[in-house]
Order: sequence, then C-alpha cells, then structure tokens
Amino acid sequence: MKKRNIIGGMLAAACCAVVLCAFAAHENADARAMAVSGQQTPTAVSHAGGKVLVVYFSVPETDGVDASSGASRVLSGGKVMGNTQYVATIISEATGSDLFEIKTVHTYPGSHKALIDAAKVEIDNNARPKLATHIKNLKDYDVVFVGFPNWWYDMPMPLYSFFDEYDFGGKTVIPFCTHGGSRFSGAIKTIRELEPQATVLDGYSVARERVANSEEGILKWLEKIGMKK
Repeated sequence: MKKRNIIGGMLAAACCAVVLCAFAAHENADARAMAVSGQQTPTAVSHAGGKVLVVYFSVPETDGVDASSGASRVLSGGKVMGNTQYVATIISEATGSDLFEIKTVHTYPGSHKALIDAAKVEIDNNARPKLATHIKNLKDYDVVFVGFPNWWYDMPMPLYSFFDEYDFGGKTVIPFCTHGGSRFSGAIKTIRELEPQATVLDGYSVARERVANSEEGILKWLEKIGMKK
C-alpha cells in the first residue's frame, strides 16, 4: 500500500510538472504573439501636440420614449440629442477636440421598430451605406475618438463604410459606444482588424439608461487616459 501511494504521488507530481510547463509555454507564446502583432493596448494616450477629432454616428429615435430618459436620445440644455451625439459632445468639450458627425445619404427611420429592422437588414446584407459627410483633413489629427450605438451586437454598418474609407495607420483610435446592455460586443476586435496599423484603445461604453447622467464618468475616463485638457 505504501509503495502504491509513493508511485501515485510521483505520478501526480509529474502530471503537475507537465501542466505547469504547458501553461508557461502557452503564456510565453501569447506574449510573443502580442509582441509581434502589436496588440498590447496602452492605457493612456501619447501624442505630440497633434489635433484631436471626435467622430460619431447617432440616430435619435422619435417615438415611444420620453426624450429625457429615452432609449436613444437625451435632453440636454433644452436640445434633444442622440445618445452617442451627447457623449461625443462631452468628449469634444472636455478635450478641446473638433467634432465630426457621420451621416449617410439615406435617412434611417425614426421609430424604434423600423430602425432596428432596417439595421438588421443592413447587417444581414453586409451593406456599406453611402456616406454623405467626409473628413477632408484627416492627416491633421493624430488621435481620433470614434463613437456609435451598438446595433445587433455590432457596429452600425455606416461605421464599416467609414473605416473602409479612411486609413488610420499611425494614429490612435479611441472607440466609445452607447448600448442596451451589450457594451462593445466584438466591436473593438473588429476595429483592430479593420485598422491594423492604428493603435486602438479599449474605449468606453455607456448604457443607454445612464447616458443623461454619464458626464462625470466620461470625464474621469478621459483624465485616466490622459485626454482631459
């Protein structure tokens, strides 16, 4: 019995050693892969005095909810704004950045059901909606915030049109989004794949029911990443 216990202990120790070695090898491989791919994400922004741009796409709904606490709009200073537009405005004012709205040639429905149905059709068709607004001086900016609502666990398809149009190589891209509980879903990974030569931060997300009271949290985040003026 004693001999069997000793053998059993030796086998258990050997198994542990194999597992630990495999784990260490996996960790080292991950570290090497991150170093090669450049996917290590900085926690703060470093830019040499270049300009900052805040880009956003926002479609405020027009029915079914009160503007002060609605699913996709917020009342600020007597003005009804889309959730993402409101967050973009806070970021722009706090960082002294220029503001740019992504607009499409076609108009999205204002009612909630019609809007989400239209968004689903675009996603299913992998659509690239034609953009009506364009950045003429992207080279002047070295940091670009990009904001959007989370539609069907993805970026709205106009964002795909946007990233198809521009090369953000050498720039820092800082995503932000408004959502109904899904945060970014896979959007950060997608942006990194679409803009492999850019530095893409992990970004900031705001739940739609908290947008009206989100300013303090946004300002703390901007300070944390070194972007609050």
